[in-house]
Amino acid sequence: MEIFIKIVQLVFSLSILVILHELGHFIPAKLFKTRVEKFYLFFDPWFSLFKFKKKDTEYGIGWLPLGGYVKISGMIDESMDKEQMKQPPQPWEFRSKKTWQRLIIMLGGVTMNVILAMGIYIVMLSVWGEEYLPTKNAKYGIACDSLALEMGLRNGDKIVSVDNKEVEDFLKITKEIILEQAKTIQVIRDGKPVEVKISNQFIGKIIEHKSLDFITPRFPCEVGGFTKKSIAEKAGIKVDDKIIGLNETKILYFDEFRTEIKKYKNKPVTIAALRGKDTVRIKMTVSPEGLIGFSHKDLTKYFVFASREFTFFEAIPAGIKKAYTSVGDYLKNLKLIFSPDTKAYESVGGFIAIGNIFPSEWDWQSFWGLTAFLSIMLAIMNILPIPALDGGHVLFLLWEIITGRKPSDKFLEYAQYVGMFILLALLLFANGNDIIKLFK
Repeated sequence: MEIFIKIVQLVFSLSILVILHELGHFIPAKLFKTRVEKFYLFFDPWFSLFKFKKKDTEYGIGWLPLGGYVKISGMIDESMDKEQMKQPPQPWEFRSKKTWQRLIIMLGGVTMNVILAMGIYIVMLSVWGEEYLPTKNAKYGIACDSLALEMGLRNGDKIVSVDNKEVEDFLKITKEIILEQAKTIQVIRDGKPVEVKISNQFIGKIIEHKSLDFITPRFPCEVGGFTKKSIAEKAGIKVDDKIIGLNETKILYFDEFRTEIKKYKNKPVTIAALRGKDTVRIKMTVSPEGLIGFSHKDLTKYFVFASREFTFFEAIPAGIKKAYTSVGDYLKNLKLIFSPDTKAYESVGGFIAIGNIFPSEWDWQSFWGLTAFLSIMLAIMNILPIPALDGGHVLFLLWEIITGRKPSDKFLEYAQYVGMFILLALLLFANGNDIIKLFK
């Protein structure tokens, strides 16, 4: 069921993005009286799932969910309709329009994706606002996984800054380290300032780690709830119990308990818990996975979260700024992919990776936030100067504007083939990475 919910969210999100992207091409094409022969969600090689025709345009849904397209008369595109291009240009065709009009048509899809992201962020901020954990409010310090420990961080460190720059939101520390390729982290350790150095090797490892929680805020080990068939609940642990010991080991924090309990897979243990003013000791046998089946309290019990609320009109500049920041962040991501030191290219993923970023339970706030992010991603990927993408067409149109010479139809045809080959190779590489990771 969880996989099904992820797939539904992915398909729904991509459908919104594709339709609006293609609408961005469709609207200016119609404004400039350019004939649009097809408007399709998903591709339709050999057959379509649904279609109807209105005036000169056939609207439909294809069976291959790899995107969508509008087929504009007199344009060399993915349809590779060479027969049409052999005919004399007609006034309603793309090739007959002025260069600036063709440029606006080609930029329409990317523009629509950026506007969509802005619109989503504006509505999200006006409805939900923003809530975050100020870094200074992580009063117990950090909990480190094995990678953070290898980097030189320690459990209980209190992060002050990254590259001597304060990061206001604790949950953005990892993003700051990755995107800015940080060299140092400043922390308070045992009351003293310490600087931890970061090599590019670790930036690559964090990306490969596929998790933004290689450091998390530390908090006490109190029982907030139980899983199904919980060993802890069956043994007598109760909600609100504060775990203070495991066998002979003293426990203060949840991360300490999580690390310690894994040492006793399939073994009996005695857990000491503070219940009210009393201390109780409860025996149980740990699962083969090193779990006993309880969850921690909501983090709002331990930390003071900050929140920002926006009226609709206040959300407009904030949403535009958020979209602008997202564009910058994604461009930095692309830079990392081409950096041999970080080996970020090894973490490039396809549809499985994209689908996995959606939560396993439907949550509208998460859905729209991810859709806005994917809209920015689609815009940037489409504007890359690769033939067959919008950016490739824009590149040739800019060449035409600067030089006054239009590339020949034969050149554009070959460029389209090259671009399609590059895109197919990237598609195979990204989705191949996904498949390889399934077997690791």
